[in-house]
Amino acid sequence: MAEESQDGQDKTEDPSQRKIDKAKEDGQILQSKEMFVFTSIAMGLVIFLFIPEFAVPGMQEWGNLFRIESKEQLSSLPFTRLYEVFEIIILIALFIGIPLMIVSLLTQLAVGGINFAPKAAAFKGSKINPLKGLKRMFSVKGLVELGKSILKVVSLVGLSATVIYFMLPQLLLLSHGTLKSALEVMYYAFPFLIGALLIALAIIAAIDYFWQRHVHIQQLKMTKQEVKDEHKQTEGSPEVKAKIRRMQMEKSRESSKQREALDNVENATAVITNPTHFAVALKYNPGEAGAPTVLAMGQGIIAQQIIERANQHKVTVFQSPLLARALYFTSQIGQEISDKLYNAVAVALAYIYRIDQGEPVEVPDITIPDDVSFDEFGNVIK
Repeated sequence: MAEESQDGQDKTEDPSQRKIDKAKEDGQILQSKEMFVFTSIAMGLVIFLFIPEFAVPGMQEWGNLFRIESKEQLSSLPFTRLYEVFEIIILIALFIGIPLMIVSLLTQLAVGGINFAPKAAAFKGSKINPLKGLKRMFSVKGLVELGKSILKVVSLVGLSATVIYFMLPQLLLLSHGTLKSALEVMYYAFPFLIGALLIALAIIAAIDYFWQRHVHIQQLKMTKQEVKDEHKQTEGSPEVKAKIRRMQMEKSRESSKQREALDNVENATAVITNPTHFAVALKYNPGEAGAPTVLAMGQGIIAQQIIERANQHKVTVFQSPLLARALYFTSQIGQEISDKLYNAVAVALAYIYRIDQGEPVEVPDITIPDDVSFDEFGNVIK
């Protein structure tokens, strides 16, 4: 049965990779306590089997602690022996602790992966909320944990009683034997008992792993609306994507039109530049009706190509940054210039005409209206 979200929708969709990654950041990963119990006890059994290899030299070292070879050692003996005791304790701790630490890390790596989540260590008031605590106790998860605990107690106690019952004759004879024979019996009886318990723990660990995996997946599942919202966040909304595509297509058509218009530069009267970022080729026949027409225009590489073609065909190139940008952002190829630029273009063309005639003329000061004064990004200069 699918869980419900806060808005009442069923969580029926598999979690996305983004949802899984976010859960890991919050410390929500797959864990199984029973798997840790099983692997830790199994490693403890392995360590126990290797104890005889170190027991004899260890007992010899322990016996040496109580040996006094000379009276001269009495003053420094307590400190020396204390150091040796700490050394033995540290070696025992490393012998037992390192394998258990390694098997714990490997268990978590195999179950749900090792994850460091600082957010999980942050204080959360919901953890000490008694109402939520009662809700967790009487939830389905709490009932499963209760059933798992009962199964563990019954199976472990039953197996322990069965193993001890079959080994009872040997255990009753321990008091009649020597210490060596008693240790030998215990050395074989203890692993047998732990081995039997490990079988039960393995079954419980497997049940717990698959249950925890099921719960973990159910918690991460998403509603259809959550999937749609996440898709919008990662890929963008369809409206925005459609708008971007339209702008890209318009830009592509505009660039194509500008490249096709390069062949018209040879017929231009003049080219207004910025000096290289923008270029606008104008056509004007004195005496004819109408305003100057834009034959070609472009920005960047296309502007450079317009200037190169103008130079090849001996078309005058006039540098006027403000006028070039104003023409570029207010005009269309094949159409007349904006009426707001009539005066500025007229001054520029008059100057170009006189230059072409060989007259010595000073460069005019061309004034552009404020509302058509643009920067290189098409923003009005304030």
